[in-house]
Amino acid sequence: MHNQPPAAKAADTTRDNPWPLRRLTENIKIYVDRMSTLWVEGQVVEYKPRPGTKMAFFVLRDIDTNTSMTVTAWPSLLDASGPAFTEGARVVTRVKPVFWETRGTLNLRAEEVHVAGLGDLLARIEQTRRRLAHEGLFNAERKKPLPFLPRTIGLICGRNAKAKDDVLVNASARWPGSRFEIREVAVQGERAVPEVCEALAALDALNTVDVIVIARGGGSVEDLLPFSEEVLVRAAAAASTPIVSAIGHEGDAPLLDLVADFRASTPTDAARRIIPDFTVESEGISQSQSRIRAALSARLTREAQELALLTSRPVLLSPDAVLDSHRTQLFQATQTMHTALERRLGSESQNLVQAVASLAALSPQATLDRGYAMLKLPNGTVIRNVAEVSKGALIEGVLAQGRLVAQVIGTTGPLTGTPPTSEE
Repeated sequence: MHNQPPAAKAADTTRDNPWPLRRLTENIKIYVDRMSTLWVEGQVVEYKPRPGTKMAFFVLRDIDTNTSMTVTAWPSLLDASGPAFTEGARVVTRVKPVFWETRGTLNLRAEEVHVAGLGDLLARIEQTRRRLAHEGLFNAERKKPLPFLPRTIGLICGRNAKAKDDVLVNASARWPGSRFEIREVAVQGERAVPEVCEALAALDALNTVDVIVIARGGGSVEDLLPFSEEVLVRAAAAASTPIVSAIGHEGDAPLLDLVADFRASTPTDAARRIIPDFTVESEGISQSQSRIRAALSARLTREAQELALLTSRPVLLSPDAVLDSHRTQLFQATQTMHTALERRLGSESQNLVQAVASLAALSPQATLDRGYAMLKLPNGTVIRNVAEVSKGALIEGVLAQGRLVAQVIGTTGPLTGTPPTSEE
């Protein structure tokens, strides 16, 4: 079999007389090299500028069939096409097919590139963005503040995705013991939107979840398209829990970034934003405690100095000194009052003696002392007129010393010399 000459044409090959693989690749290259340059149209779905490289690469995809090919071009050629040359742009390019024998791959080498428009994907995203912005879904006043230290972090990510590890590892490194509720879902393709929305609703319903991170580690415009779907964007806007979008890298901008309460540049950045650094916070607390102690010590020292100044004043060294003059005045006033009182009492005592003497001189007892007597009827009535008594009546005589009882044996008239009555 090995002694047979190789078949001249592909149609002449048999099981016993096959072509070596290099013969096939050589023939394919000969055929491809014969192809002339041609103009093709497609959409740029993958392009990451790499400054300093000698050759640039991007993936051109047919809009209708999803057929795609890698295109190589000089970086200066792409720069000349302008800033509109980005992922999602629709371009018309003049290319030459190139077949690489060693790898057995076919790609296109661009000789001219012209941007034809934003492209269908970007146009649709832009239309949705304008409509939702008009409704106010991206307004800053709708943004909810992130908690300082969430009790539980909700994480929506791809299955066994690196973005999941980026968030978990960095968050746990910053604050050991961080708690997570993880929902692994499809993050691209037709199942991405319903699964992310379902996970978002489930986490939003948990009272212990204080923040929800939606993470994916970047990708092409088409890969990130689910995160610009209106259904998902509205679901994020309606959530009551703060949302952190960590979908792509710095240059990616899905609509979820605009409606989220915070947009993280990467999943690692999301971990730094939602979890404080335990070491930094501990150092901050220590520094604050030191500043408080220093401020308190300075305040106590200052107050002690002011207190010492106050207590050194004479009025505080001898607080009753201020009362000495008042005490002297009070003593003098008291003495004056005593003197006046004694003088007044002496005067009044003398007046009282005089009044007592006058009263004694005018009293019935004084009259009695001079030899007079007072006669009373048995009922105590003082007898003033002889007409008030009759012969034989008993009367009481009040003398200066003692009393007596007498019986009337006769009466006389007033002191006019009238003789006694016959009853005498």
